[in-house]
Amino acid sequence: MPPAVVYVHGNGNKVRRELLKSQWDTALFGRDMAGASRMAYWAPLRYPEPLPDFWADPLDGGPEPAEEPAAATGPGAPPSDRAALEAPEEFVARTLDEARREAADAGLEGRAGQDGSALAGWLRDMTYLADPLAHAGEREEPSAELPLEALPLPQAGRTAVFRRLVRHTFKDVHAYFFGGAGPAMREVVREALGGPADGPLVVIGHSLGSVIAYEVLRELGREVELLVTVGSPLAITEVQDQLVHPPAVPAGVAAWRNASDLRDLVALDHTLRPEYAPPERVTDLLVTNDSGNHHGIREYLSQPQVREPVHQLFGHLTHGPG
Repeated sequence: MPPAVVYVHGNGNKVRRELLKSQWDTALFGRDMAGASRMAYWAPLRYPEPLPDFWADPLDGGPEPAEEPAAATGPGAPPSDRAALEAPEEFVARTLDEARREAADAGLEGRAGQDGSALAGWLRDMTYLADPLAHAGEREEPSAELPLEALPLPQAGRTAVFRRLVRHTFKDVHAYFFGGAGPAMREVVREALGGPADGPLVVIGHSLGSVIAYEVLRELGREVELLVTVGSPLAITEVQDQLVHPPAVPAGVAAWRNASDLRDLVALDHTLRPEYAPPERVTDLLVTNDSGNHHGIREYLSQPQVREPVHQLFGHLTHGPG
């Protein structure tokens, strides 16, 4: 029977469902896969309108709009650039406050006694790492700890891009774990997994989407031939602490491939295998994601290490026109 793939998108607002699915199809297969793929599209739960078609989504590595690094210094810097000037601790505190306010404005009721501070350690690490990454490209010799090239922008601009990624990424994570949005997000994924799949099923989750997909698969025990997570925070201790079930490979998952770029701030820890048993089902992969923030989904899906095992399952369906 023919295979099927279910996509689960990550943080932030997205373009309309059909276009987003087609973009992921094209990155992974080279063409639209029609009914062989479907998108678990939870963005409307958080955003009233989709992004305009062909919008370059900053959270997927697109360029930041109206980026002017030269204006990012001095007392006259616009609010969007002041993030590059704040001390990391100040930035973490402000980001937490923004996430709490957004949840309150949306009328979401979070877990009793928890406001997101449990994830502050991850957020702080993301923010501190942004600074050495921003300076990495200025070194005469590459660092053994930071072997990949940094963003091709002036330092102030790179720091602003990194910190915007952290700030906006964290809001949806906060809403999922503490703002009361988690059950509705998981229901969207549950419905997508309930669609037709008489043959092998592939599930692909990006960023926060990998967390949602994982938690639903832990609940359902659905048979999945291949689970693929890219740019995932599932190896982060603070994220694992918030999971409903202890870390483990979902019972129905035959194989799990987890891919990340060393420069991806969301995936600060790159190895799931030591913590998600049985380890023989998990393969951790370091890949090169040269999107603007090293977190972009299309760059992840185009990596051979990500594409090849999916193509093997789809066989002749991957060789159509386009």
